[in-house]
Order: sequence, then C-alpha cells, then structure tokens
Amino acid sequence: MTDGPGARGGPTDRAAARPTTPAMGGTREVPVPDAIARDYLLLALRLDQHIPGFVDGYFGPADLKASVDMEQLRSGARLRDDATALLARLDAEVPDPARRRWLAVQARALQAHAASLAGDALAYADHVAACFDWRPERLPDSLFDAAAAELDARIPGAGSLDERLRAWDAALTVPAERLPLIVDWLVGRFRASATTTFGVPPGEDLRVSLVTDKPWSGYNWYDGGMRSRVELNVDLPIRAPDLLRTVSHETFPGHHLEHAWKEAGLVMAQRRLEHSVLLINTPECLVSEGLANLGYRFVIPPAAEAGLLAELFDRAGLALAADPAHAREVAETLAAIRPARHLLRAIGGNAALLRHEDGLDRAAVVDYLVAVGRDTPERAAQRMDFVEHALWRTYVFVYYEGEELLRRWLEAVPAGEQAARFNRLLREAPTPSGIAAELMTGESTDDAPTGGERSTP
Repeated sequence: MTDGPGARGGPTDRAAARPTTPAMGGTREVPVPDAIARDYLLLALRLDQHIPGFVDGYFGPADLKASVDMEQLRSGARLRDDATALLARLDAEVPDPARRRWLAVQARALQAHAASLAGDALAYADHVAACFDWRPERLPDSLFDAAAAELDARIPGAGSLDERLRAWDAALTVPAERLPLIVDWLVGRFRASATTTFGVPPGEDLRVSLVTDKPWSGYNWYDGGMRSRVELNVDLPIRAPDLLRTVSHETFPGHHLEHAWKEAGLVMAQRRLEHSVLLINTPECLVSEGLANLGYRFVIPPAAEAGLLAELFDRAGLALAADPAHAREVAETLAAIRPARHLLRAIGGNAALLRHEDGLDRAAVVDYLVAVGRDTPERAAQRMDFVEHALWRTYVFVYYEGEELLRRWLEAVPAGEQAARFNRLLREAPTPSGIAAELMTGESTDDAPTGGERSTP
C-alpha cells in the first residue's frame, strides 16, 4: 500500500532525544509516560482484567502491560479509589487545560465502570451518561414513522414497504466472493481522497478480512505503528450502499486515519501517552464513532455518490448493472433515501432503553424493532445481540448521538471551512461536553494543547 505525503506531526529532533521505552509488540519505541499518563494506563489495563474487551487497543509501553498481567487482581472498590485519586491530581499535575479536560472526562468514565464492579452501579441511563460525557435522549417514534413514510414514497414496486425493502435489499446484496476485490478498490479510492483533503501519516497500513459470528457489521483493530486490522462481518448480506459507509467508517477518513494521526501527533510528538490505549465505553468513543460516520461526506461528496454506487453495482456483478440507465436511477434513489435509512438505524438507542431501562423482554423489543424500525426479523435479532452484549449494551448510543453532535458542530461553520474543522477531530482530543459548549458559545474549550507540536494539514 502507498504511503501518504511527507511526515506531519511526527516527533521533533528534540522530542526524539527524550527517553523512550519499548512499546507493545517489541518492534517500536514510545516516549516514557509522565506520572499521570502512566497511572491512567495502569487503571485502564486493570479494568480490562474485570471487563474483557474494555481495552480496544493498546500500543503503549510494554512494561506497564507486563506489570498488570503479573500483579494480583485489584478489586472494583480499589479501582474506584484509584480513579478518584487520579481525578483529584489533575489540577495540580496537568497544566494544559485541553489535556486536563480530556483526562477528566475519561477518568470519570473509568470511575463509573469501577463503581459498577464495586457493586455501586448507577441506573442504566445515568451510567451511559457518565461513560460518554453526554446524555442520550430517547427518540420519538414519530421520527421513525416519518422516515418510513419517505421510504414508502420512494421505494418502487408492489406490496407493503417491508416486502419492497426486502426485495430492494436483496437486489443490492454484494456477493461475498466479490467483496475482497471491491473492498481493496474502495480503500484505495478513499485513501487517495483522504490524502488530498487531510493528509495521511507516512507508513500507515491496514488489511481487511471477512469474519462471521460477530455482533457488529465492521470493526477496526488498531495495533499501533500506524497499522490497523479491519474485519467485515458476513453473517448477514452486505448491501452495496452499506459497504460504502462501512469501509469509509473503518478506514478513511474514519477509525484508521483518526488513530494513525493521533498516534503520530498526540502520542509520539506531544508525548501524551494516555492516548496509547483505546477504551470502549468512554467519551472518546462518542467522538470517534461520530467522526467515522460523518467522514463519509468528505470521501464521497453528495454529487459523486450515485456515480460511485453505479460503479459498485457493476464491480459486484449485480443484475441491475446490465441496464446502466436503471442502475443510475437506483443509485440516485439510494442516495436520496440514505438519510431516512440512517435515521431508522438510530432506533438501536431506543431498543437499549426499552430493554435495560424499562425492562422489556427481548421478544418485545424485537417486535418493536420490526414494527417501528422496519427491521427484518433477522436484522432485529442481530441488533438485539448487540444491545444485550455485556460490552455493547452501553456502546449502542455512540453512533447516532456522536454523529449528530459532531454534525451540528461541523455545520456551524461555512462549507468551505468544514474539512479543516473535521481535521481537528482527526488530530486533536476534543470531548463531547467541550464540543457542546463550543456550539453554545462559539468558542473552543477543547483547543489543541499549548505544549509540544501541533499537527496541521
């Protein structure tokens, strides 16, 4: 795979001379963390021993991971105390306000997780708010009804909307055997576009594989060293328009590009080693998933979406591609109904609240997803696997809530300035509450750190 343009945000000569330590994997060095970053990393790694999967990725100092692996398991109450103590130290030990704000909201989320382990769990909705520095709201069913009405008006054919959607989706399903070549084509296209708009760190790389038996549709495993492993779940059919969004979400300018730039800038240049661990169900996830969804518009501009879909139909060997005029008409319809289908997917948050806050049983929530969300029974069941999963039951909110928060923030500036504003999300460490405050005041409370090097496009 090709590298991007010249290095940006890499360590300066002065930073390179500072102490380093072997990173996980044994082939790289990372800066030695300061005391706050060290204790934050230790707390995260210790929580992962109680909550498998809590650490989504770790590419920091190898000796910290080895130390946690060898020590006696700490109780939830002890970890809660550790989080409380970390929070109390921030004012005195972290002079940079942006770094201090980010560490504070992250540490509060760790404190909430530790409290749950100690038997002092918050109510579900309160726990979600503590985890994400943001309180999601239940969406009214009328929004989903309006989205369904728009689909009803636009999806051609005879029969009910459910029947037409099933037929429509079946005609758009990409054969599994064609996926590898199509994904390689899309990744190359999206990388080139992201390189032009945002730049990419030199040496970044990723590989994509197909998997089964997962509760999600796609996943990015970031290994550090600018490398990602992306997995696509083929348990259920993959529709052509969904493939576009999933690939951009997981690669460019989504998770892979975000993690690579933050490793280059925050970890290596600014020596903020707390960013060498990626944690599930913390505020950073709301921003990360929101930007990964939102980045679609920068690699697939609205005017180009229908043409790209038509080319995808042809590469996938779909029957409708035999008639180019019809393929173009379908592609234009898909582009037009994308917002309505996206809104229907947001019903996952309502499903989680019904299940975990209101106490409805699984069957009742599946019926709700089918009736109100217009899911097929199969997709509703898969969605419930996600909603009921020990880890993802909290995470379900980050996609829609994160995208909506960041969309409002992005669109608060003129169109010509939005790419530069999105680039801040890729390279800096904003918080959900900071972004919300900036929306209200117009002034950033999550400005880039004042110390070290700042990455710019």
